[in-house]
Order: sequence, then C-alpha cells, then structure tokens
Amino acid sequence: MRSELDSIYKQYIQDVYRYLLSLSGDHHTAEDLVQDTFYRAYLYLEGIGEEKVKPWLLRVAYNAFIDYTRKRRRSVPKDDAWLQRELTDYCTPEQWVLQQERIAELRQKVELLPPRQREAVLLVDCYQRTYEEAADIMKVNIGHLKVLLFRGRQRLRNSRKGDNDDE
Repeated sequence: MRSELDSIYKQYIQDVYRYLLSLSGDHHTAEDLVQDTFYRAYLYLEGIGEEKVKPWLLRVAYNAFIDYTRKRRRSVPKDDAWLQRELTDYCTPEQWVLQQERIAELRQKVELLPPRQREAVLLVDCYQRTYEEAADIMKVNIGHLKVLLFRGRQRLRNSRKGDNDDE
C-alpha cells in the first residue's frame, strides 16, 4: 500500500498542485491542500481502479479546496502560473509586458465567473480534462457540465467584447 501511494504521489503531485494552485491562487494554500489531498488518498485509495486515480485525486483535491474555502469564506488568487505555461515563446520586453497585462485581465475575468462555471472552464480549457473526467470531478452529469462550460465561455467572450467597445 505504501509503495503504491508513493508511486501515485510521484506521478500526480505536479498535476494536483497545479490544479489546486489555479483554484486557490496561492502557492502556500495549494501546498497545504496537496498535503490534505494525499492524506485523504492514503485513507481511501484502496477501492479506486488504476485508470481512475487521476480524476479521483482531482475530485479529492477539489473537495479539499471547497472545505478550505468554506472555512476561510474567502480566497484571493494571486498567481498567474496556470496561464503563463501557455506563453513559453520568446518575446521582447514590450511583448512580455503586454502579455502579462492580458494574463492579469483574463485572470480577473475568470475570477468573476460564478464558481461552478469557473471550475468547468479551468478543468476543460486550462487542464484539458475530457468532459467525462471534468463532470466526474465536479459531480455533475455531462449535459450540465456542457451548460456550465458554455455559459462560462460566453461570459468571457461578452466581457472581451465589452472591453473592445470601450477602446
């Protein structure tokens, strides 16, 4: 059991950490929640099939995050790491500053989404989970996930159009 948990930990630690970092927005909170996630995995991992370990761990991580936010009643994201991994191309300092501004604007817009829509957008668009995996993590059916995803994306598009109209 211990060696199995060690191998699962080594295989999924980065995925769980990045997921929790995108939810909490804080490095230290994400680290604490990763510990809590793997503690829960240690307690309940025995009945999980090998092919369902990652979706199960992400759901446990999400539940740990929800427990944390209920205790704290407020979490303020501070880090853009989940967006920066998309911007690995070389750019000039001016382009870099513009990208950082766009990232900050997008992060703010994602933060303004209702929690369930934000979760759907992060899981499918940022973490490239399949609809089935995302629905399983969120404990909703696929149809409801698609509705949440559509509405979240639509809000992001509408906020972008509003920004372009102002210019």
